[in-house]
Amino acid sequence: MYYYEVLCYSCRQKFRVYEGSLKYKLLKERTNKIFRCEECDHKVRIDAIKNFFK
Repeated sequence: MYYYEVLCYSCRQKFRVYEGSLKYKLLKERTNKIFRCEECDHKVRIDAIKNFFK
């Protein structure tokens, strides 16, 4: 299986983006230059939900 190692924008750790995922497609097309790992992506999503209801 093919993958790319990408640097997380938030925590600055390397993570793998595997072939067939949405992030892999965005990386290949270069439509998005900022990538976050799953953990940071989840944290940002939860913070956005919490701030929405304030």
